[in-house]
Amino acid sequence: MLKVSLYNQEGKVIGEQDLNPAIWDVKAKPGLVQEALRVQMANARQVLASVKTRGEVRGGGKKPWKQKGTGRARVGSIRSPIWRGGGIIFGPSKERNFTLKMNQKAHRQAILMCLSDKIVSQNLQIVDNLNMSVAKTKSLVGVLKNLGFQQKKLLVALAKNEKEVSKLGKNLPRLQTISSSSLNVKDLLAYPSLLVTQAGVKEIEAVYGKK
Repeated sequence: MLKVSLYNQEGKVIGEQDLNPAIWDVKAKPGLVQEALRVQMANARQVLASVKTRGEVRGGGKKPWKQKGTGRARVGSIRSPIWRGGGIIFGPSKERNFTLKMNQKAHRQAILMCLSDKIVSQNLQIVDNLNMSVAKTKSLVGVLKNLGFQQKKLLVALAKNEKEVSKLGKNLPRLQTISSSSLNVKDLLAYPSLLVTQAGVKEIEAVYGKK
């Protein structure tokens, strides 16, 4: 069984926390983590750029002039791509789909590798709880200062019954809260330090410990 130090809100070591090696001691494969990040970012991508083809541009139903006898080039619609205000050829379409797929087991494994890396790099800290006597952001800032996270980018993984803490951290620019049951590769990589409560550890092992 893997063991790490357990802290209280004053930043003092009060014991040890047992961790499941199948979750917190997984050998890293950078290629798999990179693929999981690419899939996550691609699936979150929105189709923003979009243009209209000649069939979608308004107007142009009537032939501008007759086919013969005018001396001008023949044309069938004022919405021709070679006319100003006409349709666009080969432009970006709103029908584009950036979605990528990844095996569920591989995605889960990539998350476990990110969690394991937090222990290897000594960027994981477990606190007994984050129950504030006074529900104010100032109270949370004091706890983070005691734990040594005042000037660091920090990801806080919270259990279902700890959602009140996420409200207190909304005004802190370097802090991001996330549910322990819905971790993702992008946030685990973007925030070097990870803070988890004992309840959060139990939830992570219950969700990601399933085969």
